[in-house]
Formats: sequence, structure tokens, C-alpha cells
Amino acid sequence: MSAGVAGHEPEPRQRISMAPDTVERDLARLVLTVVELLRQLVERQALRRVDEGGLTAAEEERVGMTLMLLDNRISRLRQHFGLAAEDLNIDLGPLGPLLPR
Repeated sequence: MSAGVAGHEPEPRQRISMAPDTVERDLARLVLTVVELLRQLVERQALRRVDEGGLTAAEEERVGMTLMLLDNRISRLRQHFGLAAEDLNIDLGPLGPLLPR
């Protein structure tokens, strides 16, 4: 077992426990994490296309509205399952967190 730096214990990693009494919440956490990752990727792609002038004004409006609605829906689902935004950022060990902080 490795010790922390200068006598400090390493920060415990967030893990999905999949215990029988929390399986619904843990599954929701995993699904919402994947959805949030995809939402962020689509948002970055849309911003890149806007910056390059690859979308019409109507397309920009539609993409912006869709991303806002998706973000709102993810927030509502997080609240329903008692999850904070940070709960969706799964630690990948040596690779670091899944989502940008």
C-alpha cells in the first residue's frame, strides 16, 4: 500500500459501488456521466463550428437551445437521484478525472 506525500493520505477515489441498496442511484450516476460527457463533446464541436462560421444563425439558435434543454434535463435527473455535478466526474485513476473540472 502506498503512502501519501509528506505523510498525507492519498485522496480516496470515487467508485461506483453497485451495492444492492444503491444500484439505481449508481446506475443513474453512470448513465448521467456518459450523457454529460457526450453533451460536453457536442457543445465543443458546436462552438468550433460556430467559430469557423459553419452554422447558420438558425442552426446556432437550435443547437444552443438543444444544449440548454439537455443541460437542464441532466440537472433535473441529478437532483432526482440526489447527485451533485461533481458526482458525475468519475476518477480514472492514473488518467485523472473523466470530465474537465
